[in-house]
Amino acid sequence: MGKLIKPIVFVIALIPFLVLLIRILQNDLGPDPVQELSLETGEWTLRFLIIALAMTPLRRITRQVVFVRHRRMLGLYALFYATLHFAVWLGFLLEFRWFAILEEIIERPYITVGFSAYVILLALGITSPKRMVKKLGKNWKRLHRLVYVAAILGVLHLLWILRLDIGPAVFYGTVVVVLLGYRFWFYLRSRTQSKNGSPNA
Repeated sequence: MGKLIKPIVFVIALIPFLVLLIRILQNDLGPDPVQELSLETGEWTLRFLIIALAMTPLRRITRQVVFVRHRRMLGLYALFYATLHFAVWLGFLLEFRWFAILEEIIERPYITVGFSAYVILLALGITSPKRMVKKLGKNWKRLHRLVYVAAILGVLHLLWILRLDIGPAVFYGTVVVVLLGYRFWFYLRSRTQSKNGSPNA
């Protein structure tokens, strides 16, 4: 059963993309298809990012290694949906005017925040292979801690876009804060146990 979990997770994570594709083909994206595509791809980016962040706490709480085995795949899916989100913006809103990207980033703060989050995810995706882990050594962990920064920036980006209906952004933000709080608590507990000479849980 263990060998089946990875392909099952892979297929499940691909379902939102397939659903969006079907909706596009059926012209079922509502009165503003571009806005709907942008929101859907953006929210799925945050969802997968949060799920990936939750893997380590789940492993520590349940003591089941299976959770962290799929963390990289889930993180790469977050990058996949973030790339779709970026492509929607670039293709439908900028109409592939590459020269306008820098102008938009400078002039629109919510674009600055969102693009910064995307650059972080892209860097994490590029350095996710095992050979990069070995090559970067201790710097790999330092770099991949930026995933929390990407999550926070992603929430701010969504909050800026939604403006009035901020419920989803508040929910995602709360989950990110809880996960970040857990990481900080675990870090403090580990330091205390190290000073006392006790083994970490």
